Amino acid sequence: MADYEKQKMNAAIKAAEYVRSGMIVGLGTGTTSYYLINEIGRRVREEGLKIRAVCTSRRTEDLAKQNGIEVIQGTKDQIDLTIDGADQVGMYGTLIKGGGGALLREKIVAYNSKEMYVIVDSRKIEAAHFGSFPLPVEIVPFMHMRTLENLRGICTQTDLRMNEKGEPFVTDNGNYIADMHMGMIDDPINLERSLKSIPGVVEVGLFNGIAKRIFEGTDEGCNIYSITNSGIKKEEVYFDP
Repeated sequence: MADYEKQKMNAAIKAAEYVRSGMIVGLGTGTTSYYLINEIGRRVREEGLKIRAVCTSRRTEDLAKQNGIEVIQGTKDQIDLTIDGADQVGMYGTLIKGGGGALLREKIVAYNSKEMYVIVDSRKIEAAHFGSFPLPVEIVPFMHMRTLENLRGICTQTDLRMNEKGEPFVTDNGNYIADMHMGMIDDPINLERSLKSIPGVVEVGLFNGIAKRIFEGTDEGCNIYSITNSGIKKEEVYFDP
């Protein structure tokens, strides 16, 4: 049986090797990013790595500070490298993100980065069934019921995300999340454009043409893929000694 937590850790540790002193680094949110931040923190303590980090959520910021990583709230300079997880990866490197509710900040940080690397376990690359993971859409609370109805005009199975108390899940930006159960996404570029044309939609959890490399953790190590115009191309297989 696959050990998905080990896979996440292997992907995160390998991707962390690309972080160098002097960089401004974007840090993602989620379970795989947890391993990344801990590994970067280890390098800060043991290797004297010196970076500044832009964090995509309060949870990430708290964990980065606990690991001794310098956190900045923003920068006019371009971020050198962002490393983040994904809920699903499609054939041409399109991502579905936002399962943790941080998609707006994640997209802002990724868009303003020279490069974005994605760290995932072996379940997340779904070239044939891209869209089977619910697509998160961040919406403003004002008139949100109407916004949901407009989203249902595109996908009837669209739900407002709720927290454990049965109340609407609220993002760090004070917004709500709608989860769209698309089943299959054939044209992510036009879908994103259509969704963002709806008033009340803040951001869509589709990342088109942003990621440059995919680190797919395995039980033994990590597969590294580059994203090209013709699709995802394996460039290296790394085995943990």
